[in-house]
Parts: sequence; C-alpha cells; structure tokens
Amino acid sequence: MSRLKGVHVETHRAGRIGWLRAAVLGANDGIVSTASLVVGIAAADSGRSAILIGGIAGLVAGAMSMAAGEYVSVSSQADTEKADRARETKELAEQPEFELDELTQIYVERGLEPSLARQAAEQMTRHDALGTHLRDELGLSEVHEARPVQAAVTSAMTFAVGAALPVVVAALVPTASVALAVAGTSLVSLAALGALSARAGGASMLRGAVRVTFWSAAAMALTAGVGRLVGTAL
Repeated sequence: MSRLKGVHVETHRAGRIGWLRAAVLGANDGIVSTASLVVGIAAADSGRSAILIGGIAGLVAGAMSMAAGEYVSVSSQADTEKADRARETKELAEQPEFELDELTQIYVERGLEPSLARQAAEQMTRHDALGTHLRDELGLSEVHEARPVQAAVTSAMTFAVGAALPVVVAALVPTASVALAVAGTSLVSLAALGALSARAGGASMLRGAVRVTFWSAAAMALTAGVGRLVGTAL
C-alpha cells in the first residue's frame, strides 16, 4: 500500500514507556540494592570473600525477584485488558446502537458538534469498532499494551547489568576502600542513569539525576549504618 504524499510522520516518546520503565527500574534497583548490600557488608568489617558472596547473591536474587515481580504485575494488567476487550466485543455484538451512542457522546464531550460526532462515530465504527472503543472509551492502545515477558526479561537483564557494577568494583579495589569506592562509583553511575532516562522521557536531566542520587545515597548511608552497628554488636 503506497503512502500518501505529504503525510507527516512523527516518533513520540510514549512508545518507549513500556521498555523504558522496566529498563530504568531494573538498572536503578540493581545498582542501588547491590551497592547498598556491599557497602553494608563492608561496613561490618567483613572480608573480601563475604563481600563478594553477598554481592553476587544479591545480584542473582535481585534479578530473579525483579523478573518475577514485573511478570506478575504486568500480567495482572494484561488480564484486565483482556477482560475489557472481551466485554467490549460482547457489547458491540449485543448492543451496537448503544455502543454507537456511547461513542458519539464521547466525541461530543471532546468538543465535536453532535452531528459531526455522530458521523465520526459511525465512520470509526465501520473502520474498526473494537479498536475504537478500546482506545477512545477505555484508553487502551497498542502503544501502552501490557507485555509481561518483555517487562520481566528487560528488568532482569538490566538489574543484573546494574548490580554487576558494585560487585566488580568490590573485587578490584582494596578491601579497606570497598565501601567508599562502591558508594562513589555507584552514585556517579546512578546520576548518569537518572539524567539519561530523564532525557529519553523528555524531562529535565538535572532533576532526574538529583532525585535518583539523593535517594540512592540515603539508602547506602542507612545500610552502612546498620552494617556498622551489627558488625560492632557481633
């Protein structure tokens, strides 16, 4: 099918929402949770082997947890969308006139004159009745469609990549410097991640960097404090 001349094609950021959310959440959580774990263990004056074992265990457990959590969460969303689709399909088959009136009213509320709204509703119904109702009545579209497997895989992979950073740093630096080195490199990486994700989403890079750095620093400081207290007590 040939494209119409003069058609303006745009690429919007909304199409990135699904994978971007999962990727950013996974990488961010991977760095924060594993770095906090490593810093906490190091603050307890543990040896390198204990630090690395804890970091690697946190990486594996966290990646699996992220995958399972995302899959269950997004699957619930997908189930809801499936149920709404089935309901709309049934209503269109059993009450076509009511559904047409409902669609007309939606277009009127969006600013069209009643006669034009009716024409639009009739034309859109002939073109794709189910798709039109899912989009205009329920706000469902392919752009925001729930994809459980994609979300689970993306979260697990990005978590593992993020978690690998503090583990590698802990393996390379002297044991006495692990806490400081891991915290420093992790916070710099998190600031960069926050800025890049904000840029991809069209938001302020500075705001994105600051908010993720602040909360990550708080998490690491709290974990280090707990590790120091537990290490002293034991």
